[in-house]
Amino acid sequence: MSQANSRLEKRDQLISTAFSLFYRYGIHAVGINQVIDAAGVAKRTLYHHFDSKEALIAATLAYRDQQFRTWLEERIEQVPPGGSALLAVFDALDDWFNERDEAIMPFHGCFFINTCAEYTDPQNVHHQQCQTHKRLVREMLLRHAYQVNAERADALSQELVFLKEGAIVQAHVMADPQAALVAKGVAKRLLHSYAT
Repeated sequence: MSQANSRLEKRDQLISTAFSLFYRYGIHAVGINQVIDAAGVAKRTLYHHFDSKEALIAATLAYRDQQFRTWLEERIEQVPPGGSALLAVFDALDDWFNERDEAIMPFHGCFFINTCAEYTDPQNVHHQQCQTHKRLVREMLLRHAYQVNAERADALSQELVFLKEGAIVQAHVMADPQAALVAKGVAKRLLHSYAT
C-alpha cells in the first residue's frame, strides 16, 4: 500500500469514527480525544488531516451527505421512476428506522436535523451544509415528481419532503417504528390527488 493510500485510509477512518460518535452522542458532547481514542490514531495524525474540530465536523457532514444520498438513490432506482420511486423513499425510511438495511444503520434520527439543533444560526457553516443536504434530497424527489405532474412538481416534492422529514422526527422523538409506513399511506393519497 502506498503512503498516499495509507494517509487517505486514516483520514477516512477518522471521518467515519467521528461521524459514528457525533451521530450517536451529539457533536458538542464528543471531544477530539474521544475521536482519537476510538479511531486508534495519534493526535498529530488527526491534526495532519484536520486543522480543527470544526474541519472534522464539516468532513463528517459531507461524508453523511454522500452516504445518505447514495443509499437513497440506490433504493429508489430499484423501482420504476415517478410515483413508484417516490413511494420507495418511504420503504427505504422504514428499513432505516427499523435497522433492516446495513448500508445505512443504525438509526439515531437525522444527523442533519441533529446538527442544526446544535448549530442554530442559519449563517453557521455547519447549518448551511445541512441546508444544502436537504435541498439536494428534495431535488432527487423533484425529478420523480415531474413524472407524476410536471406542472405541479415543485409543490408535490415539497409536500413529500414534509412527509419524509415528519416521519424521521416521529420515528426518532416518539420511537415510532411505523412512522414511515404511516407517511407512505399519506403519500399514496397525495400522489393520487396530483395524478388526477
